[in-house]
Amino acid sequence: MWIYSWQEIVSMTIAAIVIDWIVGDPKWPTHPVIHIGRWIRGIEKMLRKDTDSPGWLRAKGIVLTVSTIGISFLSVMVLIMAARSVHEWLGYAVSTWLISTTIAIKGLKDAAYLVYNPLRKGELADARKYTGYIVGRDTDELGEEELTRAVVETVAENIVDAVISPLFYALLGGAPLAMLYRASNTLDSMVGYRNDRYRHFGWASARWDDVMNWIPARLTGLLLILVALLQPSLSAKRSAAAVRRFAHLHPSPNSGIPESAVAGALGIELGGLNVYGGAASERARLGWPLRPRTQRDIVYAVRMLYGVSFVVMGGLLCILLVLLF
Repeated sequence: MWIYSWQEIVSMTIAAIVIDWIVGDPKWPTHPVIHIGRWIRGIEKMLRKDTDSPGWLRAKGIVLTVSTIGISFLSVMVLIMAARSVHEWLGYAVSTWLISTTIAIKGLKDAAYLVYNPLRKGELADARKYTGYIVGRDTDELGEEELTRAVVETVAENIVDAVISPLFYALLGGAPLAMLYRASNTLDSMVGYRNDRYRHFGWASARWDDVMNWIPARLTGLLLILVALLQPSLSAKRSAAAVRRFAHLHPSPNSGIPESAVAGALGIELGGLNVYGGAASERARLGWPLRPRTQRDIVYAVRMLYGVSFVVMGGLLCILLVLLF
C-alpha cells in the first residue's frame, strides 16, 4: 500500500489516533492544513477574474481542485520517502504525525466545549461568539436551544469529515492518501459554497468532497448506531430509523446520515431555520422532537464522537493482532 505494508499502516493509524486523543490539533505554523489553505487562496487569487463566464469559472475550479489534491498527495509522498532515506523509524514518525494532523477528535471536542462551558454558566454572549467560530450561520440572536443545535450538528457532521474519512483513506493509502482527503475537505470548506462567489468556481471542489465522503459517511452511520447500542441512555433503534427516514432530506448526500443518526439516538430534532448574512434558510428537519434540546446534548454528541473513535480503535487493534499472529 504505497510505501508501507498494511500492518505498518494500521500500526501508524493507531498511533495517530492516540496522538490526536492526547495532543489534539494545535495550529502550528507547520501544520499541513495551514499550508493547504494558503495554497488554495493563492491559486484562487491567480485564477479568478471578475469577467469569467460560469463555464470558465467551473474549468478553473477544476484546475484548483486537481492541483491542490495532487500537490498535497505528492508533497507528503516525497516527505515520507525523504524521511525513510534518513532512517526507517523517522519515516514511521513522519507518517504517523502526518496522519494525526488529518484527524481532529480532540479538536472537535474542544470546539464543542468552548460553547458548552459558557452555556452552562449562562454566558450567552460568549456561547454565541464561539458558535460563530464553527458554523457559517448568524449566531447573534440564537438562544440555548439553537446554539445547542448548531454545535450538535457540527459535531455529528464532522465525525465523518474529521474522523472516519481521514482514517478510511489513511488505511487505504497511508499518510499521502489521508492528506489528499484533508486537502479535498479543506477545498470544500473554503470554496465549496453555493453563494454568488463560489457557485461555479467551487463546484468541482464541493462535488469531489461529496465523492470522497460517500463511503465514509455510510460507515459513520453504522458506527453511530453501534455506539448508541452500547450506551443505555441512547436509542440505537431510533438512530437507525432516523437515518432511513430523514438522511435523504439533507441537501448534502452525506451529512444527513450522521446528523440523522445522532438526532435519532438522542431523541431530538436537528435542522430547521438558519440565517446566513441576514437571509433565512430552511434546512431539512432530522429526527423526532421527543424532548426539547438542552446544553447537555452537546455532551452527549461529544460522547458519541469519542465512542466512534473507541470502536474504531478497538477494530484496528483486532486487525493488528490478526496481522501479527
